[in-house]
Amino acid sequence: MSALIKKIALIGLISIYCIQYTFAQSPPKREFRAAWVATVVNIDYPSTSKLGSDAQKQEWIALLDNYQKMGLNAVIAQIRPAGDAFYPSKLVPWSKYLTGKQGAQPVPYYDPLAFMIAETHKRGMEFHAWLNPYRATMNLDKSILAPTHELNQHPEWFVQYGKKYYFNPGLEPVRNHLNEVVKEIITNYEVDAIHFDDYFYPYKVKGKEFPDSTAFATYGQEFANIGDWRRDNVDRLIKQLSETIKVIKPHIKFGISPFGVWRNKSTDPINGSAGRASIQSYDDLNADILKWLEKDWIDYVAPQLYWYIGFAVADYEVLLKWWSEHTYGKDLYIGHAAYKVGNGGRYAEWENPNEIPKQIEMNRANSAVLGSIYFSTRSLKANKLGVADSLSSYYQYPALLPENKKTFVYKQRKPRLYRAKKRDGGIRLRWKHHRRDAKNMPLYYVVYRFEGKKVGNFDDPRNILTLTGHHSTKREIIYIDKTAKKGQYYTYVIKPVNKLHQEGKSSRTRKKRIR
Repeated sequence: MSALIKKIALIGLISIYCIQYTFAQSPPKREFRAAWVATVVNIDYPSTSKLGSDAQKQEWIALLDNYQKMGLNAVIAQIRPAGDAFYPSKLVPWSKYLTGKQGAQPVPYYDPLAFMIAETHKRGMEFHAWLNPYRATMNLDKSILAPTHELNQHPEWFVQYGKKYYFNPGLEPVRNHLNEVVKEIITNYEVDAIHFDDYFYPYKVKGKEFPDSTAFATYGQEFANIGDWRRDNVDRLIKQLSETIKVIKPHIKFGISPFGVWRNKSTDPINGSAGRASIQSYDDLNADILKWLEKDWIDYVAPQLYWYIGFAVADYEVLLKWWSEHTYGKDLYIGHAAYKVGNGGRYAEWENPNEIPKQIEMNRANSAVLGSIYFSTRSLKANKLGVADSLSSYYQYPALLPENKKTFVYKQRKPRLYRAKKRDGGIRLRWKHHRRDAKNMPLYYVVYRFEGKKVGNFDDPRNILTLTGHHSTKREIIYIDKTAKKGQYYTYVIKPVNKLHQEGKSSRTRKKRIR
């Protein structure tokens, strides 16, 4: 069978599966749909550190455009790969993965993070700033580090483990420094969330112990064992960052994407999950995720369930159920292994184009699960076995992001929608912010379109025509509906959405048809 015939057959198989799914489930109106953008060693972005500023901008725009085609509504971008920054900082040097040399600024100069956020928000998408807190280098070559790198400024803060240097989590100055890094970001940029992945204490190097015994002897005297002390160190950091975020910008979320197994049931018969994973987040990475959820230190959790349905060692279905029962009321998103699709090796299940679609179905059937994140952008771009095509089918209708569960509320007034008119090859909609919303401008607007002369179901996303993107200053907004069919009556309604993704009051209805 030729490659072309195989591809046609594969697309047909995906289409049939997605059509069957559509009849089985209605699409959700709210759903978190994101992908990770890894910048360390230029995994996803930029494609090479040799790009100039203009080429970097064009790559970012192309990346977002591709996300939009797939129906994604959030980006999780790595802005601190290894003790460095993708933004101008007074605390840490420019990243070598951005400019080719650590400490060197972009040429011509621009602020990459400000640009990335602005382009993301233009599309009505969230920007989550992804930081790796403790990793300081990707190798042991100190000569490539900028003079301003903390390893040169404060060598006493670091330990060598394996082939990398790490901040020592047991030191208070380290926690304070990391707190200042986050404080600088949220003060200077309109990020929607601060995001950490699974790297806290590093994954174990065979035959080697993490070299923090001296710090434990000095600071860990009240703890029965070094594991409890290490977990307390990470707890202190998470608590401190949570408090800082809540004081400076309380609407910003703090999310963690941990390794997908907290503890095995064999280790913890009461709280552990069924399976026999060789790594446990609590024991090996010293990350007590459940404590952070219970203490309200984080706003969402996105466990990396990078296994297939039915995998005996770590079954996706089993772990999905376990996490859904241990969220303590916080948002739950699921991390999916898009990178394994078409790269299954000895696991034939990852050669099945329906594995990710089935996982999405399971997510949507579980009321505790509010969305998905895919690792990573490179894998979605490669589209092996049509994985990106399947996302486009599942996400064909727009989705609002889940409501932020913060306790405060922004007042929202109905926008002023003028008469719909035939203009520019479609139906022109024009509306204005309410004057009293000048201080708390809507984040974006939802444009509803109902067929016929009556308002239909606002909870059905198939009635959402578009999400307009963020608007910070412009009071009047214009949108042209170019998909309107001749002879068909339509009823339009506009609703504002605030920083917490809460919908406000409806505008007046406007009816129109193209004759």
